[in-house]
Amino acid sequence: MTNAPEPPTPNGNQWVNIAYGVVYRIIAALFAGCAVLLVGFAVLEVVAGLTIDGADLSGRFSTVLEAIGMLTISVAALELSQTVWEEEVLRKALMSAPTRVRRFISRFLVVVVVALAIEALVGAFHYVHDDPEQLPNAASIAFAAAALLIAWGVFVRLNLSAEALEPEAMARAKREDKKLDEEHAAESAQARAHGDHGDHGEHAAPQREPAHDEPPAPPKRPRS
Repeated sequence: MTNAPEPPTPNGNQWVNIAYGVVYRIIAALFAGCAVLLVGFAVLEVVAGLTIDGADLSGRFSTVLEAIGMLTISVAALELSQTVWEEEVLRKALMSAPTRVRRFISRFLVVVVVALAIEALVGAFHYVHDDPEQLPNAASIAFAAAALLIAWGVFVRLNLSAEALEPEAMARAKREDKKLDEEHAAESAQARAHGDHGDHGEHAAPQREPAHDEPPAPPKRPRS
């Protein structure tokens, strides 16, 4: 199969694409910043729950569960930041291509389904000790995660026929992935080379100059 050329970008849309790239960078940075803040809040929650005076074991357990919920949301936010960065900034994905739509939505739904499943588990553990009447709410979250997982599978199955109609989009996506993998491999090799060079420079013994104490051997006379 021949390689399809990359779609040209009109000159009039160049500044629009640059603006979208800047906005996507800001969104990715905000997602990452919120994830870091949630990690900090989770640490503070655990420290406050373990150091409080007179708290029973059930209260400390609830504090740890709340921290787990915060960490779950932070992981989801961090994964969304990575998804936006890789798909919209590095690859400059076009949402008109069915392959790109499947990959972007799949990465997003993986995060959402895992986060909902963990939240349902945390809610079940929390309500079974404190308020058993709220267990149906935790169960509804689990059912929502299962429904999203089923809908995701149906979407991937139906999207295969659309991808078969545009094989050039799949080929273009594979070329972009191969290019990014080669760039990452080159950066890793360059970093390792710099590290090895620094180690050799620090630990290598200084070269000694050859000793000149011994006189040079006299030249041999030719035989008569």
